[in-house]
Amino acid sequence: MLLGAWELVGQMRLVGMTWPPFSTVVALLLDPSRSALFGRALSATLSSALAGYLIGAVAGLAFAMLGQIVPALRPGTDRATAVIHAIPSIALAPIFIVLLSRDAAPAALATLNAFFVFYVSGASGFASSTQTQRDLMSALGASGLKRFVHVDLPAAFPGIVSGMKLAVPAALIGAIIGEWFGAPRGLGILIVNAMQNFQIPLLWSVVVLVATTSLVLFAAMTLLERIVHERYR
Repeated sequence: MLLGAWELVGQMRLVGMTWPPFSTVVALLLDPSRSALFGRALSATLSSALAGYLIGAVAGLAFAMLGQIVPALRPGTDRATAVIHAIPSIALAPIFIVLLSRDAAPAALATLNAFFVFYVSGASGFASSTQTQRDLMSALGASGLKRFVHVDLPAAFPGIVSGMKLAVPAALIGAIIGEWFGAPRGLGILIVNAMQNFQIPLLWSVVVLVATTSLVLFAAMTLLERIVHERYR
C-alpha cells in the first residue's frame, strides 16, 4: 500500500518534482550503467558501518560488563553513556574529522551509535538474572566473576541479541552521517551530491537502497534473535 501510494503521488505530481514515481526510482536504481556507482558507495558505507558496529559492540558490552561485575561503577557507567549519547552525531562529526580523519569519521560515528545500543541491551540483559539464581551462586561460594559467567551472561544473551538487531540501522545511519562531512566515497556522499545538484530520482534511489539494506540486515538479525530466544528463554 505504501509503495502504491508512492507511485500514485509521483505519477500525479501531487507534490511536484520532489517526489518522483517509485517506478522511476527503481529503474534508476537497477540501471546497469549505475550499478558500479551504487556498488562502490554501498561497499564503502557497509565497511564503515561494520567497523563501527564491531568496535561499538566490544566497547558497549565491555562497559556493561564492568558495571555488572563492579556494582559500585554502575551509576557512573550509566551516566557516562547517557552523556555521550546526548551529544548529536552531527555535532561530533567535525570533531572526529579534526581528531582522526575524514576517512575515519563515518566509522567513528557508527561506533558511537552502536555503542549506546549495545550498552543498554547488555546492561539490562545482565541484570535480568533472578535474585534466586544469584543467591544460589553465593550460597555455593561462587565469586562475583563466576556468578557473572555462569548466571548473568547466559541470562543476557536474549537482550544482547536484541541489541545486535537494533544496532544494525544505528551503525548504518552513523556511517552515512559521517560521510556527509567529506568522506571520499559512500552512500552519504551520493545523498549530498544528489541533493546539491537537484538530482531527485538519484536521491530517492539512494534512500531506497539504504532502507533496503537496513531491512535485510535487520531481518537477518531478527532470525538470529528468535533462535537465541528459543534457546535461552
